[in-house]
Amino acid sequence: MAELQYASNKSFVLHGIDHTVFEEKAVREPGPHEVVVQVKKTGICGSDVHYLAHGRIGDFLVESPMVLGHESAGIIFKVGSKVTNLKPGDRVALEPGQACRTCDSCKRGVYQQCADMVFAATPPYDGTLGRYYTLSSDIAYLLPDNLDLEDGALMEPLSVATHALDSIAQLKVNDTIAIFGAGPVGLLLMAVAKAFGAKRIIAVDINQARLDFAKSYAATDIYLSPSKLSPQESNIDYSKRVADEMKAKFGLQERGANSVDVVVDASGAETCIQIGLYLAKHGGTFVQVGMGSANVTIPITYVLVKELKVLGSFRYGPGNYPLSIDLVAQGKVNLKPLITHRFAFDDALVAFKTTRAGKSEDGVAVIKAIINGPE
Repeated sequence: MAELQYASNKSFVLHGIDHTVFEEKAVREPGPHEVVVQVKKTGICGSDVHYLAHGRIGDFLVESPMVLGHESAGIIFKVGSKVTNLKPGDRVALEPGQACRTCDSCKRGVYQQCADMVFAATPPYDGTLGRYYTLSSDIAYLLPDNLDLEDGALMEPLSVATHALDSIAQLKVNDTIAIFGAGPVGLLLMAVAKAFGAKRIIAVDINQARLDFAKSYAATDIYLSPSKLSPQESNIDYSKRVADEMKAKFGLQERGANSVDVVVDASGAETCIQIGLYLAKHGGTFVQVGMGSANVTIPITYVLVKELKVLGSFRYGPGNYPLSIDLVAQGKVNLKPLITHRFAFDDALVAFKTTRAGKSEDGVAVIKAIINGPE
């Protein structure tokens, strides 16, 4: 059989803050258990925009050119000699993090904590915004016939949500949940909570338009948080006041059937974290998903007295991608309303600028932008 010939691997490469170029990149040949995917759809994540705008996220510093993008789906182009689960032409969603498989974290089944994780578009590793991407075959997930490649690209942020609610919070049927932040991840958390049978889903944000969308999408209740402190009011006093106002508005109690079982912060904002800890019921669960300031002040006495379970949720782990695919395939989560903008590959920089601005030139607010693969 004739050897497959690669076409141009034009890629969108970050060189520094606000400095991107299109470059040809070499295609890494697949190892025995790897596949080469022809990338067709890539969503823009906040972390991609953050690297473009700031050149770093925490300790992850862009010190050499790096291909952006990690929310992707595509078509299998080539398979390694020992790959049996996939074949050329299969449509797949890409899980963009390859763990080492041998460390303590990997062997304990929490590979997302692997210290040697190779994660797309996290320095120093290239991302998926090119024509081809090579990865292990077991993290290229076959898409059911009733899902398209745009659905596949959004399996990455959806898996963040399923990890937070299934693996970490262990949300149960009939639970009440409050979700802070109505951006893409917050909205997906709401959708997963609804799919899991949550009784009440309270969305909190400072943007009314986002809350209106959240209510139409998956939230049962919305709360527009005051954006300003009262005179002489400290941040922590503000947070306590807002939590009390929310309890009064929604008839929430500290214990029992009308209390908040699970709080998830998808904003990273200090005040949201504080409000959430005040809001959670005695014995409730608080999960941190959003990344913001590295250090925040929290009402630790409330955590102690209420015996809160305060947990972190990072990316996704075993089973989260298959669960996400099943939720969409079964019609329990609809991803299509989240895709507000689509761009050709050559307009990748426009796509990033639009996402960074929060709206396109026609005034349409961005929830999720998708970049098509190279023509």
